[in-house]
Amino acid sequence: MLLTDLQAIYQRDPAARHWLEVITCYPGLHALWFYRFAHWLYRLGLPVIPRLISQLARFLTGVEIHPGATIGQGVVIDHGSGTVIGETAIVGDNCLLYQDVTLGGTGKETGKRHPTLGENVIVGAGAKVLGNIQIGNQARIGAGSVVLRDVPSDCTVVGIPGRIVREKKTKESLNTDTLPDVEAQVIRVLFDRIQELEHAIARVQLAQGIPRQESQKPITSVAIPSPNSHNNHAVSNQLIEEFLDGAGI
Repeated sequence: MLLTDLQAIYQRDPAARHWLEVITCYPGLHALWFYRFAHWLYRLGLPVIPRLISQLARFLTGVEIHPGATIGQGVVIDHGSGTVIGETAIVGDNCLLYQDVTLGGTGKETGKRHPTLGENVIVGAGAKVLGNIQIGNQARIGAGSVVLRDVPSDCTVVGIPGRIVREKKTKESLNTDTLPDVEAQVIRVLFDRIQELEHAIARVQLAQGIPRQESQKPITSVAIPSPNSHNNHAVSNQLIEEFLDGAGI
């Protein structure tokens, strides 16, 4: 199994060029090897020592894996720093976890209280998967997401809380630049509807001969208005457009 962990890094990390470099310079691999030994002692029923080993691994690698967790073969913890895997977590074969991932609980419940990851799951940097939930095979969790509910197989999840944005098989990599921004999409839809309503009101006003209000006229200045200014409406439109164009994403 230790050899399988080593081979998995070669298969998934293009920066892995030499076996000696991988053995000496990959803290995620070191943490897994510490875990394998601590887990073996944990299953023998040895008290205290397995936790001490896990704490030593945390000090040396920045990765905290409870010896009671169940981790399959070919798992890769890339970079590793800040990764936490709870006591009752289950990680299937060939999963890929990036730095600062948390597989944790949601409270002081007893029994199975940590997530279960299927096979070939990718969890992006900073993602939090919390509670006794099931993550299906080949699922993808975007960076920074917070997942609190079950995720079916072959789905991609992003956002806080996590939402399913794709329901088909994806490639091995998790390209964050291609993941949709769900919140920005919703804002865009609402903004488009507001503009439609404003245009409809303007047409009605024009048909009835009602003069257009000053706040509805376009503005060329980008200066921040004073509290008594009449151009708040146009400036707010500009700020929304900047956000939707990427300034706030």
